[in-house]
Amino acid sequence: MTNVPHKTSLPEGIRAGNVMRIRGIVPDKASRFYVNLLCSDEKDSEAALHFNPRLDESTVVFNSLERGTWGTEERGKGIPFQGGQPFEVLLIATQDGFKF
Repeated sequence: MTNVPHKTSLPEGIRAGNVMRIRGIVPDKASRFYVNLLCSDEKDSEAALHFNPRLDESTVVFNSLERGTWGTEERGKGIPFQGGQPFEVLLIATQDGFKF
């Protein structure tokens, strides 16, 4: 596993049907963490996906950042993450967005 923060380039981009596996360990005392799929290496890059588990709210927030503006938040019910525990998330790119 790779330590955070971690940055990986996807030179061929993301296409419908691509599956990405993200593994890590939830920081022990963290109430939140996030994974961003950024559109470029630039400082103020747009985010195709902002995946934000919030242990303090028992929810996972999904969003995107386009032209400097956050989109409408979507929230998942429940939270399958625990502080200090390993996790694995599979992201599947579709024509309409992402599935988990």
